[in-house]
Amino acid sequence: MFGRAKKKAAGPRTVTLIGKPGCHLCDDARAVIEQVCAETGARWEEKDITQDEALHRAYWEQIPVVLIDGAQHTFWKVDAARLRRELLA
Repeated sequence: MFGRAKKKAAGPRTVTLIGKPGCHLCDDARAVIEQVCAETGARWEEKDITQDEALHRAYWEQIPVVLIDGAQHTFWKVDAARLRRELLA
């Protein structure tokens, strides 16, 4: 519990979508992330595995991958309710 309170006090959470162009699952994930971040005030960013060799090696079989504050939250399918709960925790 202390760790979560500390995260909230530090400022807005950051959601990172790791994917690649032409990925329909990435498009679906982006729509969910945009909506949930708009509701919660979290920031979000997107990273392309085709532009980053380290990300490609780490995640190519799992995309889309969603990180929250740098820690993996989920992959393949983003559940809006679960993402919202984590961001508001």
